[in-house]
Amino acid sequence: MEEDVRKAIEEIKPHLQADGGDVELVEVTEDGVVKVRLLGACAGCPMRQMTLTHGITNFIKKKVPEVKEIQAVE
Repeated sequence: MEEDVRKAIEEIKPHLQADGGDVELVEVTEDGVVKVRLLGACAGCPMRQMTLTHGITNFIKKKVPEVKEIQAVE
């Protein structure tokens, strides 16, 4: 599952990078929780929760249905 998540993140990265942001995979737990770190413009953006929820989470869950949750970590 981790490799599939990594591939999904690589697909979404260019969209975030176009706006000066980025995302980094931190960990995929055995129970399907994906931990990511928002970087660049995403780290301080007031819309980061919406980006995480509606952008990153929806995309990863669509590509890797086994994922239960996406969490942003510092």
